[in-house]
Amino acid sequence: MEAGSISHYKEFLIILGVSGLVVPLFLRIGINAVLAYLMVGILLSADVLGQLARIFSPLEALVIHHRESIAQMGELGVVFLLFLIGLELSFERLNTMRRMVFGLGGLQVLVTLAAIAAILFAIGFDSATALVAGAALSLSSTAIVVQLLSDAKRLGSQTGRTSFAILLFQDLAVIPLLLLVTILGRKSDGSVLVSILTALAQAGVAIAVIVIVGRYALRPLLRFVAGAQSSDLFMAATLLIAVGAGAAATLAGLSMSLGAFIAGLLLAETEFRRAVEAIIEPFKGLLLGAFFLLVGLNIDLEGLFENPLRIVAAAAALILLKGLIIFGLARLFRVSNMAAGETALLLGPCGEFAFVILGSATAMGIIDPRVNADSLLIVTLTMILIPFLARIGTGIRTRAKDRAIAEQLASVELPDAVPQRVILAGFGRVGHLVGSMLTEHNIPYLAVDVDADLVARERKAGYPVYYGDAANAEFLKRCGLEEAGALAITMDNPSRVDDVARVARSLRSDLKIIARARDERHAMRLYATGVTEAVPETIESSLQLGEALLVETGVPMGLVIASVHERRDGFRKLLGRPNRREQVEAARKRLRRQQTQS
Repeated sequence: MEAGSISHYKEFLIILGVSGLVVPLFLRIGINAVLAYLMVGILLSADVLGQLARIFSPLEALVIHHRESIAQMGELGVVFLLFLIGLELSFERLNTMRRMVFGLGGLQVLVTLAAIAAILFAIGFDSATALVAGAALSLSSTAIVVQLLSDAKRLGSQTGRTSFAILLFQDLAVIPLLLLVTILGRKSDGSVLVSILTALAQAGVAIAVIVIVGRYALRPLLRFVAGAQSSDLFMAATLLIAVGAGAAATLAGLSMSLGAFIAGLLLAETEFRRAVEAIIEPFKGLLLGAFFLLVGLNIDLEGLFENPLRIVAAAAALILLKGLIIFGLARLFRVSNMAAGETALLLGPCGEFAFVILGSATAMGIIDPRVNADSLLIVTLTMILIPFLARIGTGIRTRAKDRAIAEQLASVELPDAVPQRVILAGFGRVGHLVGSMLTEHNIPYLAVDVDADLVARERKAGYPVYYGDAANAEFLKRCGLEEAGALAITMDNPSRVDDVARVARSLRSDLKIIARARDERHAMRLYATGVTEAVPETIESSLQLGEALLVETGVPMGLVIASVHERRDGFRKLLGRPNRREQVEAARKRLRRQQTQS
């Protein structure tokens, strides 16, 4: 291979480098992968890196000038995305969520599309441009929103369910919207109505053929290939089905995405669904990354610099308009104010399918390239704002919930001080277990925690838990620290443990403080603070694991216990504390003296 031929692989190498090195860096700082590809595409464009290359010429090697190969990879990424969406949309799942999906989701798309199209038509755009732009801008980002909700483990919340239902219908709506673009883009000298009806008939016949062939051919084909017990052949067959269905749709005058979606929908009910998902997912991620990289490359930054206020104002107005529509419709479907507001913030921005629809419309001459450039800027800007809007929604929800629970707990008075009562700082998993042991031995205790939800839940269950910050000196005094027999700090945050121990020791020099430590270093730091006993969780878990392993491998129990005690005493000497054996012997001597005296 000649050295010059490497240039043919330049774009492919850049995509691999971005996917393997640059995007993970963005992910580590909390930026979504879709946004990372968009931002890298902007940075690698001629408007940014190309200008810097004029100053520092070696950077020219990273500037992407030939975008055709990336465009082909990006198109396949969208094909695989819609193929996977078809796999996930089983008819049973749609039937279970039909009220929210087809009711709320359908109204959201129709009302938002009509509102945006009406505004665009009123300010001077032709009806076709207004309709297609309204369709594109009415959609939201499934890739970003679902990932944000999944990372926060909130897909099961009311906000998660409402957002998912709307996004699900939007994904379904992409197919007819792309079909609408195809129909509007066809030039005809005859009647527009005849043209539309003809296009619909052709599309219907093509879809029917794909469905019939797929229903009777896909399952036997995959069963035949799976019989060979070769993962490589099964992967080849899967890719053939996804791309082949798209190619068949293209021959019929439809989009590749539509054919792939139908193929995925047909496979959703088969026993091969999960295996196909596992094969397609890596290809989809890489190729879809190429699609968003291409979008970033095509962003017209000059248009943004020429009139930034117009672009920013349009993006803000779009988010506001969509947010108000989503909030109103969600309330109509009896979604709570907080969940409706948070859903509006998440879905107010635009989504990735806006690029697909706008790109297809521009290629067919429906939308002017200048209008498309401005639209891409607006869509990109709104998508970049999604994580920030999500944080705003989370902050508002958290403050509202904490305020409501705090008001509820404010009326709960702390009980009178009880001598020798133990105070538990933190009532999570560890604190709960310690509290149950104290109850078993009839030792009174009072627990405090800053998690308002946890406090409300545990109080309802009958536990003596109170809301408050154990690192607050006044609060500890109100909890009866002056009369307490001991303080147990069970929190899993080392810095919080340090703060509570420091404050408690400053209030009482004779207080017995038993603290949970992360490791031996944290334990030594706590001993320097003045705690009576620090229990490193890593050491104790290691000792328990070693004990179980020795017992299971046949070592006598007595030898195992002696070995564990010896190790524990070694760690205590390392930390500068007396060993357990010495403490036990001292306790026995005290007990004998008491018995002799009595």
